[in-house]
Amino acid sequence: MRRMFIAGNWKMNRSPTEAASLADQLKRSLLDHTSVDIAVAPTALAIPAVIAKLKHSNIHVAGQNIHHQTSGAYTGEISAEMLRSTGCEYVLIGHSERRHKFGESKENTQQKVQAAFRGGLLPILCVGETLEQRQAGQAAMVTTQQVAAAMAFLPADQAAAVTIAYEPVWAIGTGHTASPTQAQEMHAIIRDWLRKNYPLFVSKQIRIQYGGSVKPHNAAALLSQADVDGALVGGASLQADSFTAIIEAAVALKKAG
Repeated sequence: MRRMFIAGNWKMNRSPTEAASLADQLKRSLLDHTSVDIAVAPTALAIPAVIAKLKHSNIHVAGQNIHHQTSGAYTGEISAEMLRSTGCEYVLIGHSERRHKFGESKENTQQKVQAAFRGGLLPILCVGETLEQRQAGQAAMVTTQQVAAAMAFLPADQAAAVTIAYEPVWAIGTGHTASPTQAQEMHAIIRDWLRKNYPLFVSKQIRIQYGGSVKPHNAAALLSQADVDGALVGGASLQADSFTAIIEAAVALKKAG
């Protein structure tokens, strides 16, 4: 039985002071929700303040991006080792905003996944198709190619430790959400690709989150799907009440069996 994993991507929002306040609210509201895994990804500047607030809590902290090198002349970049030294345990890799707004390639995601493991971080690998690709019938091909490229050369034990976040680009920040049926279909396609390319335990163990306008009102329907193992939440994770409501939906489903 895969353990549900809900993560909040705060993107370029919340100053260190504001992020610490939000983290404190979440720590208090989520203290008893230990049956699911929870993480938040603040901006790099806010990570130390958030980690300090979340100490001795059940909420993990993730970085939003890394450079694939350990150190060097890479102005403005942060290495996996640096993130890990702050107390981060996870890192987002390949988010569609990184791919489409900053030109990150499949090769970049592959390098960053490997760098994450080298630096002691667990990657949350984001994949998903654009609206044009979906309308052209290319959603499955595009998404599995992104998975294949990012996870190339990973041994099975590392592959099983990756979290994949399926985020259709057309549903991120648009208010449009993949239907539960659409989400399940794509998650099943990703899991089937894993089944065909890795030992069986990888596809059984790996967690696949859904991301794309996840809100309290649609969380239960999405999370109830067989191959949906959690959510990567954007805007709704910036308010303690809405993020808590999504996690409570996951907890309720867990209790229901």
